[in-house]
Amino acid sequence: MPSILEVKQIVKIYGAVTAVDGVSFAVEAGSCFGLLGPNGAGKTTLIEVIEDIISADSGEVLYKGEPRSGAFREEVGIQFQHTALLAYLTVRETLDTFHRLYRAPHDLEELIDLCHLKDIRDQYNDRISGGQRQRLMLALALVNRPKLLFLDEPSTGLDPQARQNLWGIIEQIKSQGKTIFLTTHYMEEAQFLCDDVAIMDQGNIITRGSPEELIRAHCGGATLILPKRSLEFPLSCEFMNYRELRDTIEIQTSDVNACVRELMRRGTDLDGMSIRTPNLENVFLNLTGRKLRE
Repeated sequence: MPSILEVKQIVKIYGAVTAVDGVSFAVEAGSCFGLLGPNGAGKTTLIEVIEDIISADSGEVLYKGEPRSGAFREEVGIQFQHTALLAYLTVRETLDTFHRLYRAPHDLEELIDLCHLKDIRDQYNDRISGGQRQRLMLALALVNRPKLLFLDEPSTGLDPQARQNLWGIIEQIKSQGKTIFLTTHYMEEAQFLCDDVAIMDQGNIITRGSPEELIRAHCGGATLILPKRSLEFPLSCEFMNYRELRDTIEIQTSDVNACVRELMRRGTDLDGMSIRTPNLENVFLNLTGRKLRE
């Protein structure tokens, strides 16, 4: 697939701090690309450079193989994490206001249906819930029929039901062939939505790949969890690296089948056993550490 967005050797420096240190990558058209990283990694600065909100000190950003121009602003949509809306406008009036800013906007009724806004179209902006507000913000980002959509922490603060609903809408948008550039602190969200993920830390991209590739590369094996009463001690098998946690035993293994066979050979009661496999959150923590960042 051709690249719709190319980031080449971007550098941004604030005083003595290099926020972005020579970052390069390309985003394929029609994909969902996720940029992840801890607080202070340089994500926000990099995204603002890409969105043409701030200028880089060096490097360049290409859209469809060319330097960004007026076409870039016409063809991208941005859902910011924090956006102020006019309290005295309804949802429909807000959409109509933004609709008038573009030459070839999305049909409003289709947009209202897509983002599940029909039931609240006549409510004022300050009278809608957090989930409804995020769906409205997504609709505003889509009003110009963007080819490239930036979603900045789209599900922050949403309850699980509202988050799942939003994911469904994003999946539908992706199925229309749009390219999505996603930033999120929810690793489950990135693993569910993204085809390609880059993890950024200290101004650099430290790894990149599909969620499945990153999990295979940076997290091995699985964890078997059993009630302590099911086991006899000691567990003296070479692949049984385990630890006790209150009423359960967690067995770390690189070969689930062999471990289960050994437990069955010992006559272990496997009722209540669960298997936990690594996920993108494990990758993130393994690469960026577990220490809290301010």
